[in-house]
Amino acid sequence: MNRAVLAGSRFNAGNLWKTLPFVLIACISFSQPGLAEQKERMFRTLTVTGRGIESIPTTLSLVNLGVEVQGKTAQDVQQEAARKSSAVVALLKSRNVDKLQTTGIRLNPVYSYNNNVQRITGYAATNTVSFRIATEKAGTLLDEAVKVGATQINSVSFVASDEAIAQAQKQALRKATQEAQQQADAVFASLGFKSKEIVSIQVNNANAPTPPPIAYRSAKLEAQDASTPVVGGEQEVDASVTLQISY
Repeated sequence: MNRAVLAGSRFNAGNLWKTLPFVLIACISFSQPGLAEQKERMFRTLTVTGRGIESIPTTLSLVNLGVEVQGKTAQDVQQEAARKSSAVVALLKSRNVDKLQTTGIRLNPVYSYNNNVQRITGYAATNTVSFRIATEKAGTLLDEAVKVGATQINSVSFVASDEAIAQAQKQALRKATQEAQQQADAVFASLGFKSKEIVSIQVNNANAPTPPPIAYRSAKLEAQDASTPVVGGEQEVDASVTLQISY
C-alpha cells in the first residue's frame, strides 16, 4: 500500500512539472496587456505649466537704521554708541514694532595718512537694528528715532502682511492651475484629442519676493520739524503649476 501511494505521488509531481510551463505562459499572456496599457498611458501624456500672479498692496515697512559715533578712544566711542542705541531700542519697543533685532555691531579705528604714514586718529562705532512697522506710522517713527540718537537710515522696503500674502498665494495657485488647464484644452482641441485624466500634479511654491529696499545715504541726520513721508506700493506673489494629462 505504501508503494502505491509513493507511485501516485511521483505521478502527480511529474504532471505538475509538465503543466507548470503552461501556467507560466498563461500568466505572462494575461499580464502583457496590462503592461502595454500602462506603457501606452505613460507615453500618451501632455505636460503643461501655468503661471499665476497676484498683486497686493504693501502695508508694512521693513526698516534698517543705526547709530554711528566717532571719538578719540575706543571705550568712549563704544559707551556713547551703546547709550544712544539703548535709547533708540527703547523708543522702538514703546511703539510696539514687530520683528525688532540687532543686525550689526561694529567698532573700527579711524586712520589718517600723512606722507605715506598711516596713523590712528580715533575710533568709530556703529550699531544697527531692523524692525517692521505699519507704513502709515513709519515716517513719524523715523523722525522720533533720529531725535533720540539714530544717525543712519540705511534702508526701507515694503511688504504685505503675512495674512495677505497667504491669501494671495492661494489665489495665485488657482490662477496657475486654471491657466495650465486652459493650455491643455487648447492643445487637445487643435489636435482632435480628448483628455482622459490628470496623471501628475507639480506645484511650485508660491513666492512673494520682498521688493528691493530704498537705500538712504549713511550720513548723519538732523531732526527736523517736517515728518518724513513714507509711501508703500505693491507686492507680487508668483506661483506655477505643472499638469501631466493623459489622452
